[in-house]
Amino acid sequence: MGTEMATVEVEGIPFPQEITGTKPLSFLAHGVTDIEIHFLQIKYNAIGVYLDKESVLGHLESWKGKKAEELVQDDGFFQALVSAPVEKLFRIVVIKEIKGSQYGVQLESSVRDRLVAVDKFEEEEEEALEKVTEFFQYKYFKPNSVLTFHFPTTPGIAEISFVTEGKSEAKLTVDNNNVAEMIQKWYLGGESAVSPTTVKSLADQFAPLLSA
Repeated sequence: MGTEMATVEVEGIPFPQEITGTKPLSFLAHGVTDIEIHFLQIKYNAIGVYLDKESVLGHLESWKGKKAEELVQDDGFFQALVSAPVEKLFRIVVIKEIKGSQYGVQLESSVRDRLVAVDKFEEEEEEALEKVTEFFQYKYFKPNSVLTFHFPTTPGIAEISFVTEGKSEAKLTVDNNNVAEMIQKWYLGGESAVSPTTVKSLADQFAPLLSA
């Protein structure tokens, strides 16, 4: 993925304003994943969400004129965003180091629970998820490592890449429609998403875009 020079900062980390996928993808939302321990907020990752802006707006016409406060509570809006057949990319930059296996287990557990809830967890999904867990098993998420989830317009595919200092880029293609969809939902899934700040940012950005 080529990148443009113009950047925007999230938690002091520069994110390109545009990333070139099949088309130029615009930086449309950002956030963090964090936990609170004894009233102390610990931030793990900074997140940038990139979308084919013009194409995605065409799939969200039904929400024209809605305010950000309405969008953020509307799971239908986030479902439409996930199911829109447009190119998407999530760029996740590590703030606080953890083992890749910890991240992999969180992702696997969330995706599996979502699939079980809608009765879509079959043998194929289990196999695809096992590959994802294996991919993260022996990685080490050092600060400034970059994890990318790329969802081409081809339905049912998620391309995962991981780059960290001193190692060559690692890649995995997940070729399972249900698993790819639930990975998207982990980050874009409204109330149930892993990063409320990213969900709020999406609502804040899309409200004016849809009203324009």
